[in-house]
Amino acid sequence: MQTRSLARLLCVAAALVGGMMAADVHAQALTGDLVSNLKKGGYVLVMRHTASPAALPDKANAAPGNDRLERQLDATGQRTARDMGAAMKALQIPIGDVLSSPTYRARETVRFAAFDNPKTFDELGDGGLGMQVQSPAAAAAWLRTKTTEAPRAGSNILLVTHAPNIQGAFGQSADGIADGEMMVFRPDGKGGSTLIARIKIDDWPRIVPLTQ
Repeated sequence: MQTRSLARLLCVAAALVGGMMAADVHAQALTGDLVSNLKKGGYVLVMRHTASPAALPDKANAAPGNDRLERQLDATGQRTARDMGAAMKALQIPIGDVLSSPTYRARETVRFAAFDNPKTFDELGDGGLGMQVQSPAAAAAWLRTKTTEAPRAGSNILLVTHAPNIQGAFGQSADGIADGEMMVFRPDGKGGSTLIARIKIDDWPRIVPLTQ
């Protein structure tokens, strides 16, 4: 058992040194140390939009501005997005550029989280409603490239997209990506990046009292 455990630790260490994405990094929780690092900036945050039922709304149930009757956030999606944004503000985590899927549910996630000046990109979308259609491979490559780009000094970049895009870009590292879950990448300045954590959306408001 000790030999197998040691071999496993060595494999994980080698992956991290090589800038690879450790498959079991999702076990890491949101900690005070991670918050401290995020407060300094320099990270790329890739997030799945918050909870949204698959059923499309009719005109009577469509949210204001959802003129195309797209999927929209449910009450849980609205609450968790709002709570996450408030927690990140309380923790003083600087969000600079915000890149979003053009879908209504992704834009709603950004709006309820109160992130400023989002820009939409078809590459982060789901391929519907007039978006420029890309192959899954091209969309995955675009998203992976974004995680290697350094944010503006003293800030973090946030990208809000969809589960298929995240899973296509990051493979096993994104297994089971949940509504509102975030993957935290650290660009290495050499054209690569390392996945350092996965954060469940409900963890954000829980960490605030622990850091104050």
